Amino acid sequence: MDNIVVIVNASAGLGYCGGWTAALAEKFRAQGVEADITLAKSGAEMIARAERAVAEGAATVAAGGGDGTINAVASVLVGTPTRLGVLPLGTLNHFAKDLKIPLDLDEAVANAVHGVAAQVDVGEVNGRIFLNNSSLGIYPDLVRDREQQQRHLGRGKWPAFGLALFTALRRFPFLSVRLKINGDEHLRRTPFVFIGNNEYLQGLTLGARERLDTGKLCLYVAQKPTRLGLLRYAVHALFGQLKAARDFDVLSASELTIETRHQRLRVATDGEVTLMSPPLCYRSRAAALTVIVPPAD
Repeated sequence: MDNIVVIVNASAGLGYCGGWTAALAEKFRAQGVEADITLAKSGAEMIARAERAVAEGAATVAAGGGDGTINAVASVLVGTPTRLGVLPLGTLNHFAKDLKIPLDLDEAVANAVHGVAAQVDVGEVNGRIFLNNSSLGIYPDLVRDREQQQRHLGRGKWPAFGLALFTALRRFPFLSVRLKINGDEHLRRTPFVFIGNNEYLQGLTLGARERLDTGKLCLYVAQKPTRLGLLRYAVHALFGQLKAARDFDVLSASELTIETRHQRLRVATDGEVTLMSPPLCYRSRAAALTVIVPPAD
């Protein structure tokens, strides 16, 4: 049988114990491959295993977990001939959904073995990869607050998220930024800046992308909105009219720079928050990642 390297995020508390690993190995065996499965307990362990797989010439590395896990493994595979298989075991699974990868585990395993290779773009900010999006302002603060509640107070993810959202909206901090994009400069004072790897759709598919291969980043930034203004933007997005919303910028480019007076800034990439030193230099790395996806109909 052929071999496939499988890296699963075992730190998510989803009960990967007992016979789970053996059952997953059997699912791959049923598709004609022998799986070398690692249950990684940290992001560092995932990255180290992926680096070893690439060094050993693995044809495919499958990552099992949420978008943060897929990001960690993909960051090693970017720019290499090793293909990424996706086992969507997270809560939202945005990357898998946008590529039409099945969410059912048996079907995802079959896709990782028998799917077709597709070249997709990745975004990069100051050397850090993102598959879905990056953001500044309210969202990174919200994630940090939620994680602190989970770690120190033992709250569940969604109760902690709800309280963190309430706290963020109550504080409602603004960020002053200088955006350099397409040869122009824009000064903005805003509660958030959002950069998508390719364009995000609006309307009832809000949060989804039709394509991940245009070689473009899409920048979304609101200008001095009130709390009610943020709600209006959400309504505009729901009905596919965000680009027409007053005082809201939607711009696309292959690269852009964000400057701010802050010496250090929290930056979210696929839900993971990192402290970075501005300027923040974003670029699209077109067709830099090979992902196994279902064949086109």
